[in-house]
Amino acid sequence: MSFSNLFDSGFKKRNEDHFASIVRVAMSDGVITDNERAFLERLATRLDISEHDFKEILKDYNTHPINAPHSYEIRLERLYDLVRMVWADDIEGPNQHWLLEKLCVGLGFHSQNVKYIADKALALAYDKVDVDTFIEEMKNMNK
Repeated sequence: MSFSNLFDSGFKKRNEDHFASIVRVAMSDGVITDNERAFLERLATRLDISEHDFKEILKDYNTHPINAPHSYEIRLERLYDLVRMVWADDIEGPNQHWLLEKLCVGLGFHSQNVKYIADKALALAYDKVDVDTFIEEMKNMNK
């Protein structure tokens, strides 16, 4: 196996595990709503998850390890990607906030803080800031 194939397979596995973690969060209430499924389908496309792998992960998401980012910086980068997707999906009002709060918990943010994190992240998505500004603003949101 070539070095580039090894890298590609590791990257693919990490994306699948990340996707399975988000599916696990979506399933935390026992059901995936139509809005959540549509979001998951778009997320799978962005993470280069095949249709076959998508179906397998939905069927048996618990077989994948939970890979919440250990680094706060990486957690914020993933939040940036996810909040932009939630925003772009035009999920309005409480559903938008509820979904983002669930995703924040799945990323490893403390459940007591997710309402504030989601509020700030959605405000920044509305302002269409770049990733560097997003990270800086999120890091300094309590100052």
